Amino acid sequence: MSATASRSRNRARTQEAWLLGCALFITAVGMVTVDLTLRDTITALTLRILSTLLGASVIAHIVIRIRAAHADPILLPLAVLLTGIGTAVIHRLDFADELRAINRGEPIPASKAGAQATWFVVGAALLALTLIAVRDHRRIQRYPWTLTLLGLLMVLAPLVPGLGRTIRGATLWVSIAGLSFQPAEIAKVVLTVGFASYLARHGRALGALRARFMRIPFPRPRDLGPLLTVWALSLSVLILQRDLGTSLLFFGVFVVLLYLATEQRSWPLIGLAMFSTGAAVAWWMFAHVQIRVALWLDPFVGDGTSQVALGLYGLANGGLFGAGLGAGYPQLVPFAESDFIFASIGEELGLVGCIAILMIYAVLVARGLKIANTVRDRFGLLLASGIATVLALQTFVVLGGVTRLIPLTGLTTPFLSSGGSSLVANFIMVGLLIRMSHAARSAATTPAAGPGFDVVSAPRHDMAQTTQVIELPNARNIT
Repeated sequence: MSATASRSRNRARTQEAWLLGCALFITAVGMVTVDLTLRDTITALTLRILSTLLGASVIAHIVIRIRAAHADPILLPLAVLLTGIGTAVIHRLDFADELRAINRGEPIPASKAGAQATWFVVGAALLALTLIAVRDHRRIQRYPWTLTLLGLLMVLAPLVPGLGRTIRGATLWVSIAGLSFQPAEIAKVVLTVGFASYLARHGRALGALRARFMRIPFPRPRDLGPLLTVWALSLSVLILQRDLGTSLLFFGVFVVLLYLATEQRSWPLIGLAMFSTGAAVAWWMFAHVQIRVALWLDPFVGDGTSQVALGLYGLANGGLFGAGLGAGYPQLVPFAESDFIFASIGEELGLVGCIAILMIYAVLVARGLKIANTVRDRFGLLLASGIATVLALQTFVVLGGVTRLIPLTGLTTPFLSSGGSSLVANFIMVGLLIRMSHAARSAATTPAAGPGFDVVSAPRHDMAQTTQVIELPNARNIT
């Protein structure tokens, strides 16, 4: 390894360590502020949670330092920061639940913040395991059909009698040995890998457009098969599981990857038309979709206490700088720790806090797209783009529903919301991004092949694997 590459590696890991320290410090300030505001003392639970977050973050950092030393130093700190902020807000809501239980004479519920910290440990462990098991991201593209089939089975697993559970009208959960989780969260990772693998191999064939309509090239009818298949899958999820958010996420990611693989603007137009048709049919057929659209159009109907209306009240009450952690009333919004955690943040941290959260997500997505732009193989380009698209689309859909930009969909806010399945899946995706970032950045620091030879990378969009073109020595270099 050259001295330049060694210095670059050490500098990146030092930056990551400092940024992790900043993320954990912000988390500690939030947790302690909640305790001092509501209890006038720092609780033992806060110390346990902070110790858990610190230990898991250090272990993940050490694994990255050993297994992916050249990786982007910002990815892990951003994920830890979002998780820490979410844990602090959940911790604040735990106090409200405890007070409500005491007033009603009910047993005090278990701490959701403590459970979130435990799931953070699981997520950090799986991130480390991803880096250890996947030494080269290109190896996982060998099984496109297996991965896609596995993802489909995960999505449909809640429909198995005796295995699935229906909560709040949606059949999304699977219960095994008393442990409930959402297999669709893990499926979004598996299907993204499967979609990227398939399109890396067949994207060029799907881009061979023949027919034209209004000067826009359109695919041949036989090439519509993959898009129609995923569209049918998304509709089946909507119809059978009543899950609008997951349906939108899967179809949207596939359309984006299809566009990137073919570079043909007709595919997004076709996808938008198919999605609009499916949404119209869903609104016509299903009452729960009609209710969400009605609340989107008029959230203050009736007594004005719908979930959307209460979330908007909370955001308005926060103003510019918020009421302060522990000083607001976010517990009045149903599912404030999961679906509407952004409204909780808006009420107690204000518009400034909301903008800060949006900026963190924007930087995280931008780093994912930068990895896609620098990785040298076609599969890596599609996979990194797909992961960035999942994070961006899921964030937009959730926050758009909370702020009444679009109807509610039922997804969770990445890293922020309470929920183990979502947190674990998101950390696995960050692990894949770290692996691809290490491959791209280490290749950029690789020295030339030797005297008299120039190593030139072939265009990214024409490669199925990493390819190098070696030019013959120039005449002036021949002795």
